[in-house]
Amino acid sequence: MNRTDTHLLDLPTEILFTILKKIDNMNVLYSLIGIGIERLELLAKDETFTNTLNFVSTDIDGICSIPNSILDRFCTDILARIQSNVKSLIFESMTMERILLAADYPHLTQLKIFKFNSKIFSHFLTGNKLMLIYLMIEMKKHQK
Repeated sequence: MNRTDTHLLDLPTEILFTILKKIDNMNVLYSLIGIGIERLELLAKDETFTNTLNFVSTDIDGICSIPNSILDRFCTDILARIQSNVKSLIFESMTMERILLAADYPHLTQLKIFKFNSKIFSHFLTGNKLMLIYLMIEMKKHQK
């Protein structure tokens, strides 16, 4: 019996997609966007993985932000590549500005902010009024 080498990329696209759907979408995006394998990157950019982005995690102490190294990569590379698919963002108020300014989100309809900090939020309102107004207008458009 001859033994042949089989690789992950030898699998049909449907099977790869099924496997990826079993993994948290943030891990799929972080692991596959920008690695240089176009087929996997196209799968990762599917709306299944890009509609809702959750930048918070839970641990014993409650809600916390994802590690800075991961957030950095999302803000400098990944978000710009998937911005048109993003409909919902979940984050802490401490990371709000970085995430919102990392890309344009033409289809964004929902923001969930954890550990709400009114000082940070009011600073964001005064510093970036136009962006916030744009977000509010876009959200209202999509609610109709």
